Amino acid sequence: MLIKTLPVGFLGTNCYVVTDENTRKCAIIDPGADSNTILDYIESNKLSAEVIFLTHGHFDHNLALEAVMESTGAPAYINQKDSFMSGKPNNPHNFEQNPDIHWFSEGDVMAVGGLEIVVMETPGHSPGSVTLMCESALFTGDTLFRDSCGRTDLDGGDMDTLLMSLRRLSALDGDYEVYPGHADASTLDRERRFNYYMRLANGN
Repeated sequence: MLIKTLPVGFLGTNCYVVTDENTRKCAIIDPGADSNTILDYIESNKLSAEVIFLTHGHFDHNLALEAVMESTGAPAYINQKDSFMSGKPNNPHNFEQNPDIHWFSEGDVMAVGGLEIVVMETPGHSPGSVTLMCESALFTGDTLFRDSCGRTDLDGGDMDTLLMSLRRLSALDGDYEVYPGHADASTLDRERRFNYYMRLANGN
């Protein structure tokens, strides 16, 4: 598995391209802006984009969605609990009316070449926030950051719910690489030890 991080947009959203190196098939996670940057990487590396995943519905994670969908022909998936964000300010997409945007939910397993990506619902930052698990990697969106977590003062956010999601992530067996929606990557072990919010979620 090859993971490419592409910081995009004025909020520095991390768009990830996750590639099965054997087949050159890839998934695009959170095309937040700068579609040319994303598409140039795919084209220059001769990748085949099979699917687009949104970790949640906030605009800074999907502004390039339609351009990337149109260019690659790849369908998109989002958790239906964030469909209420359609038509909100700065969010041009209607998740419910686009036939190429589909729903995924807890326990769904999405194949990308030889890779399997498992959906975990981790609400709190938004009702439909998910974490995507692939081998030793967690793509946590705005649920878990290095040394922090997502804000809960936006529509649908809830701190108690977010703490439950952090506790669930902390309880996963073993260590994982953590690829958040913004800023630097981390590891789950590091966040268990040093992240104030994850420690709070675990009663420490």
